[in-house]
Amino acid sequence: MSLSVWESNGWIEVHKTSPREIADQLALADRDIHDSQVHALSPEWQLSIAYNAALRCATAALYASGFRAKRERHHERTIQSLSLTMESDRDTINTLDSFRQLRTTSDYDHVGVVSKKQAQEMLEIAIDLRARVEQWLRKYHADLLQ
Repeated sequence: MSLSVWESNGWIEVHKTSPREIADQLALADRDIHDSQVHALSPEWQLSIAYNAALRCATAALYASGFRAKRERHHERTIQSLSLTMESDRDTINTLDSFRQLRTTSDYDHVGVVSKKQAQEMLEIAIDLRARVEQWLRKYHADLLQ
């Protein structure tokens, strides 16, 4: 599958980005990586904030590729798009998708479902993805970096 097929399916739409928009997404990811490390927060909030950092990274990659996710299943599509934008491996995407589902459960349905270990793992994934997105941008979309 390709991003063009996703567009034909109505999952994403064409989006012209700018260096400023990419910088903003990366700055949001940096903020969230920092904030998710506040020890006074519950593991649920730490995971949610770290997840948001990873989502911002995936958004930057999708924007740089000329698209953005439509509203329906926005988070899922953005995460899944990493296989098409940065050619991320299936294990990474499946792990992110599991954390997406856990975040949804902890934000809307149940308390106490996230462990400190899970929050830490999500943070490590976000930090790694942030670094990989910047490397990818430097290699393929240097014109979008300020």
